[in-house]
Amino acid sequence: MEMDKEIYLCSLYDYYGVLLTDKQKEYFEDYYFNNLSLSEIAENNETSRNAIHKQIKETENKLLAFEDKLKLCQKYEEIKEVIKDLPSDIKEQIEELL
Repeated sequence: MEMDKEIYLCSLYDYYGVLLTDKQKEYFEDYYFNNLSLSEIAENNETSRNAIHKQIKETENKLLAFEDKLKLCQKYEEIKEVIKDLPSDIKEQIEELL
């Protein structure tokens, strides 16, 4: 997987992670944040590597679907672009609200 996609998925997780099940969060975090392999995650959870792979793919698809519908990440980036040239005190106030 390319790095940009990994970073994007991790950003989406920041926005939508609370909408995932505990197992989905655990597997996603182990894979993306703790850099565990599918085999390591499977062993730690006493399940198959294929089951972990399927869950992670399902979680990735859910995150992408949430963004497709809600567009929170996209809107945040658009707001950052709009406020970039504002005076720093106003920009800081807006960034605190985001």
